[in-house]
Amino acid sequence: MIKVSESSLHKIRRGVFWPSFLVVGGAALLGIFNNKMLTDVAMNSFLGSLRGLGWLYQIISIVALILVTIITFSKLGNIRFGGEDAKPKYPFITWFAMALTGGIATGVVTYGVNEPIIYFGNIYGEMAQTGVEPGTPMAIIYALARCFYNWTFIPYAMYSLCGLIVAYMYFNKKKPLSVTATLIPLFGEKVTEGIWANIIDTLALLAIALGLASSLGAGLALVGSGIEAAYGIPQGIMVWLVLAIITTATFTLSSIMGIDKGIKWLSDLNSKVFYILLIFLFFVGPTLYILRMSTAGMAYWLQNFWVWGLDPIDIGGEALVMWWTLYDWAIWIAYAPLMGLFLAIISYGRTIRQFMVINWILPSVFSIIWFSVWGATALQWQQAGTLDLVTTITTSGAVAGLWAFLGNLPMGAVIIPIVMLTLILSFSTAADSMTRTIASLCTLNVKHDEEPPKWQKLLWGLSIGIIAFVMVAYAGGAQGVDGVKYLAAAGGSLVLFVFVLQVISAIKMFFFDKIER
Repeated sequence: MIKVSESSLHKIRRGVFWPSFLVVGGAALLGIFNNKMLTDVAMNSFLGSLRGLGWLYQIISIVALILVTIITFSKLGNIRFGGEDAKPKYPFITWFAMALTGGIATGVVTYGVNEPIIYFGNIYGEMAQTGVEPGTPMAIIYALARCFYNWTFIPYAMYSLCGLIVAYMYFNKKKPLSVTATLIPLFGEKVTEGIWANIIDTLALLAIALGLASSLGAGLALVGSGIEAAYGIPQGIMVWLVLAIITTATFTLSSIMGIDKGIKWLSDLNSKVFYILLIFLFFVGPTLYILRMSTAGMAYWLQNFWVWGLDPIDIGGEALVMWWTLYDWAIWIAYAPLMGLFLAIISYGRTIRQFMVINWILPSVFSIIWFSVWGATALQWQQAGTLDLVTTITTSGAVAGLWAFLGNLPMGAVIIPIVMLTLILSFSTAADSMTRTIASLCTLNVKHDEEPPKWQKLLWGLSIGIIAFVMVAYAGGAQGVDGVKYLAAAGGSLVLFVFVLQVISAIKMFFFDKIER
């Protein structure tokens, strides 16, 4: 059972807690008083980082994928976290539910329909340099293939590699449970002390805190638009406030209750909803078409893997590569160090190979299935003239296709509220695990089987919820989250250098240093 860390209730890591809290609070205040300044500063930082560092994002993501593959299928995969006698705490199904729902948040629900349609219709110019004609059968295959690339093995390799290093350093090397501890193989024990430790952990914390705030803000706007589209209730401050209270209360209380009583239960519920939605749509949708197009999509994805993987912008163009793939990589890398802490905490007693199956292979396969079912169904309806999702997205925004799609399903009136619930649960299951991890990082000497102080979980949960609500309600609705969203992505460019060091650290640790089994 996870223990409450009474001894560390008042031992705050001041060098991490206060800078992080002040920056998060400052972003919220700037969003209230001068949202345009926040958006402009964040946008310029974001654009500059992706245009200047796109080559590095692509190279390090491929290196991470190759490294994870070698470690998984070599003798290193037999190493057990905690030693040969360590016993795992969670059964595979529960462990997978926590790993899956703790990482994807609202992403696959939001973009399972919208992203393939955007590519297919060339809505923002994504297909201009691809050589594929928008609106054609080939564009359908391309759209699914690109989604498979953006949402599967590469991004999950980033999460898994960070989690692997944390788990191995903590359980086998007996080092501190922190981001900086993953760099000990490169810089020695001194990296976990002093100002550099605080800077590295603060950057990782800020990236994910702001990322969660932007995800929640986008989620509030998305669910609010669904309520308006389905039930005719106009979006506004009261709707967003109610949604913010429900969502923030859900993930904060789950985090306060701890892994065993809160996070595990919420993850299990959320994963079951995912499975039910997938099975339902697979059988009511164009089943044969889904199977054919997803198979063709996988073929095209694998055929073009290295071209897409090493394109810094110049091959596919900014509209496709920078605004989709590189933006995604920035967000995944921003989340990766702290997500790695959470994945490590719940993996005691498992082998490295088991860890990779649960955190890298199975989530990637899940994403392939999800985009195959949702994306292919939407594309078939678009091609057949059943539903014009391209026009819906063109006139109403990048995420507007979801509700039109759901409204066209059999039993749409029942499915829509279920998907709204899923969106809330999806965000909550990611936010509760990250809120716990943020609180742990801000507290001295918290062990993997101890819970950080409840007041810190409450404080960070409320802070994230307040920022999201303020940005949506007082800074321009869906566009109001742009400032925090771009700030989070720009933060990913700072965390990028930490991630590069983690990759190098993993290479040194597993292939040059003495292995601790």
